[in-house]
Amino acid sequence: MSQELERVYTIPLGKVLLSPNTHRAVRAINMIKEFARHHMKTHTIKIDEEISHIIWARGVRSPPRKIRVKMTKTDEGYILVSPYQDEVDSEVIPEKVSTPEVAENIEPEKPEEIVEVNVGEGLDEDKVVTKEKPKAKAAPKKEEKPKAKAKAAPKKEEKPKAKAAPKKEEKPKAKAAPKKEEKPKTVSKKKSE
Repeated sequence: MSQELERVYTIPLGKVLLSPNTHRAVRAINMIKEFARHHMKTHTIKIDEEISHIIWARGVRSPPRKIRVKMTKTDEGYILVSPYQDEVDSEVIPEKVSTPEVAENIEPEKPEEIVEVNVGEGLDEDKVVTKEKPKAKAAPKKEEKPKAKAKAAPKKEEKPKAKAAPKKEEKPKAKAAPKKEEKPKTVSKKKSE
């Protein structure tokens, strides 16, 4: 075998979840080896360290559900399992349509000053009245609701509490039979004659 044999596979690892939590990553590694033996027809398998890092990245309890690998059969007779990396052709990628860039650092417009002068009067600096022009694109302010006094605020009506389950009607107890008065026992002493 002078030629190296390369194949790309997606290995399903869903059955890993059937094993106990603390053995899932180990079972995933064993499943990759089993898959390679079955598809590449060789018993000697070597797994690249990067594959191991991918499997163990999220811990022993949650390995990935599937993994894309490249299997290479070498001249020495073993299979090397390594992660698959897409080879992207530069011609296939479409060029992005350029969009006009939005200037992020726009300085706010300075308000213009309007000078009002009464006709017939001379221009005195004391009489000059300046007003600021309102901003054209000012966002409307949210109106704040005036705080109402505690007394004026309507109180929420409380829902009536759930009624207690009706008590079972108690049957009147039968009158207890009057106790028979026991006669005091008389102890009779026998006279010994």
